[in-house]
Amino acid sequence: MNPLITASELMEEMAGDHPPLLLDVRWQLGGPPGRPEYEAGHLPGAVYVDLDSDLAGPAGPAGRHPLPELSVFAAAMRRAGVGRERRVVVYDGGQGWAAARAWWLLRWAGHPSVRVLDGGLSAWQAGGGALTTEVPAVAEGDFAPEPGAVPVLEADGAAALARRGVLLDARAGERYRGEVEPIDPVGGHIPGAVSAPTAGNVADDGLFLPPERLAERFAGLGVTEATEVGVYCGSGVSAAHQVLALASVGVPAALYVGSWSEWSASGDRPVATGPQPG
Repeated sequence: MNPLITASELMEEMAGDHPPLLLDVRWQLGGPPGRPEYEAGHLPGAVYVDLDSDLAGPAGPAGRHPLPELSVFAAAMRRAGVGRERRVVVYDGGQGWAAARAWWLLRWAGHPSVRVLDGGLSAWQAGGGALTTEVPAVAEGDFAPEPGAVPVLEADGAAALARRGVLLDARAGERYRGEVEPIDPVGGHIPGAVSAPTAGNVADDGLFLPPERLAERFAGLGVTEATEVGVYCGSGVSAAHQVLALASVGVPAALYVGSWSEWSASGDRPVATGPQPG
């Protein structure tokens, strides 16, 4: 199943007899919260999900957005109406990072049918889709997470994969090179990792590049059908976007959830700088 759905495809499905459940996951690094934006206008029937409280655990040594407690995540998804048998479509304001995080978590937890609205809210509106301020009353879902459906990396596993396969660093190039580091204790990258900024996955209109162009991009980064691939970023959010992009062209990839925020926190892990993997 293609993990992406276009605005026009979603409009058709929403008009059908069995529309998917919509989750609004608007979020920005450092705020402001997405709930007020949701209340000001969202896709009809969409339920708001908070990334920081529902899709991540508290920040700490495991990173800024570690995996949430399974019981917390399960309760949040059931409150939002998620059931195992109902298809889910997630969207955000257009950047795609938060929606990808929700997509990845639901896939990791075993949900069989989750897609991301390509281009998010912006694409919906550009296609003539209506917004509403009505907050829907949804029946509680019956989703019971079964984690482990997609691969996860920890710090040592990420370091090893960088040597035997391809570990992609989804952050901006200047953070990878160690020229700037606005958030974490030190700049640079995991030795052996390849710079692959998430921004390179999308066109100027915010939509994902066509599959053939995405495939060319990843091939240029050393990804082949036989390659073992892992991805990390600052805190495991934008890296989910990279995993989504890879999945859209049929390439499975493991996510290092703790990412650079965990790697750099201990102060005793090796750090490479400059444009080369190291």
